[in-house]
Amino acid sequence: MDRLASLWKEMDARKRILAILAGLATVAVVIALARLASAPSMALLYAGLEPRAAAEVITSLEQKGVPYELRGQAIYVPTDERDRVRLGLASENLPATGIAGYELLDGLSGFGTTAEMFDATYWRAKEGELARTLLAAPGMRAARVHIANPVRRPFERDKAPTASVILTSGGGTVDETQARAARYLVASAVAGLNPDNVTVIDSVAGVILAAGDDAPAQVKDLSGTGRAEELRAKLERLLAARVGDGKAVVEVTVDTVMESETVSERVIDPASRVAIAEETSEKSESSEGNGPGGVTVASQLPDPAQAGQGGQTSKRSSSETRGRSNFEVSEVRRERVRMPGDVRRLSVAVLVDGLTTTAADGTTTWTQRPEAELVALGELVRSAVGFDEARGDVVTIDSLEFSPEPVLGTRAEAGVFDLFAVNAMTLIQLGVLAGVALLLGLFVLRPMLAAPPVALTQADGDALEDGQGMINPEELAASLEAAQQVLGPTPESEARLLTLREAIAERSEEATLLLRNWLETREPGEDAA
Repeated sequence: MDRLASLWKEMDARKRILAILAGLATVAVVIALARLASAPSMALLYAGLEPRAAAEVITSLEQKGVPYELRGQAIYVPTDERDRVRLGLASENLPATGIAGYELLDGLSGFGTTAEMFDATYWRAKEGELARTLLAAPGMRAARVHIANPVRRPFERDKAPTASVILTSGGGTVDETQARAARYLVASAVAGLNPDNVTVIDSVAGVILAAGDDAPAQVKDLSGTGRAEELRAKLERLLAARVGDGKAVVEVTVDTVMESETVSERVIDPASRVAIAEETSEKSESSEGNGPGGVTVASQLPDPAQAGQGGQTSKRSSSETRGRSNFEVSEVRRERVRMPGDVRRLSVAVLVDGLTTTAADGTTTWTQRPEAELVALGELVRSAVGFDEARGDVVTIDSLEFSPEPVLGTRAEAGVFDLFAVNAMTLIQLGVLAGVALLLGLFVLRPMLAAPPVALTQADGDALEDGQGMINPEELAASLEAAQQVLGPTPESEARLLTLREAIAERSEEATLLLRNWLETREPGEDAA
């Protein structure tokens, strides 16, 4: 303290002001460093909220006493409290989505509500519910739905309803798959709405699907690539349960039918007839009469009595039977339609690694898997893919040694940043403040706290006045010239020596005293020696 007091007394007014400012700056830097070190790490709570929803969230945070920061449209809270705060806000139905749904119907009363008012509120609620459903999709930031349902009037042809959907994606633009899903969602939710009458618009890219565009809900995989990938994943998961992960490689090829074919077939089996009706009819006839006799002389006489004696009596009878039977014949009709994409042939190739045993000395030995195990694995593969021998399917399984995979890169170890829960911006701020504090200490406080120059005593002053202890300027100049010859002259040193000579010539007494102090000053180690 005495040294500081003496140092303060020896300072002039300008140095005292600088010392005070430097001290205040140092204290401010230390306080800032302490606050940054003790400040909690902030994490994102919500971003992109509507102003009304954001105001409600901030009001709730202030009531709960949770510290928060606003960075543009984002709200940050301490990292260790983020999950708890989100659950608390969710219990309060915050943040509000800003889109009203069927709750609009709760505000309608039976008195004073006309049919037009109810219809308008109903369609607003329908639009809000559809927008909420669209916002539930991953990556969707905003959605609006507009439904135009024309009013039906008597003696007027019915008009089909139309709709439009406006989507805003959080990661770029809305792709065609998302647009089709939104179109069919809206069309399925509104009775009588055709998907072709729904227009899907991206807020960034513009119209994605215009009204009237034909957009099938799903395109069939004609090449069979997707089906092959699905079968391969199933087989790898099945084999991994036995041989282990990475010990089996599966390749599946699906040969599909690329043309369409319709086959009609009709088969009639006459041996499998069945009587369904029988009909029988009988017919009988009989007749009797007198016929003329043979030609004789008596028959030619005109006497009738004689003529009657020559006649004969005749009889005739007939019988007819008819029958008819109706039979039903067995008939089979088949019609087969083969569309593109059907499986024509399936080929599966499976390669499994063998068994590796490690001896006591550390050497490894690879052996092929037993044939019985390969047969069992083959049966599992055939069952999993739906093997059909009549279709020409082929399944091949073999056991071969796998080559070891090279290790790429180095193993990730925990670094310094993993030990401290701070982000990059906090580290940069700490580094800048530490640098400022170091500069203040080195270039401001240290020179001010350094030892003051040795003051001249009264004896030294008297000696200077008497001329004692002074060095002749000519001798000092000669010594400087000798030192210059030893060190070797350089342009820079010559300029400095010239300046020094001029200073010695002008202020010879002070130069002599300074040189004397240098010669008499000793280090503490030299005194001890």
